[in-house]
Amino acid sequence: MNKLRKVLGVFWMLVSPVAIFYLVKTASEEIAKKPVTETIIQWGVFIGVFIPIALGLVIFGYYALKGEYDI
Repeated sequence: MNKLRKVLGVFWMLVSPVAIFYLVKTASEEIAKKPVTETIIQWGVFIGVFIPIALGLVIFGYYALKGEYDI
């Protein structure tokens, strides 16, 4: 189980920044297509909620890789 935690930790550390990049890229494309206040607020909320979640996954991955969750 400890090895699985470490592997998933590395996985989340690699996937989270990529997911943030594609989220911001998609948001900028959608805002460019339809630059109204509703679209900007919608994507701002999506980004504002998702980035802390993704950063939390990176932190989890770091601690899992260090062995903090080993039993």
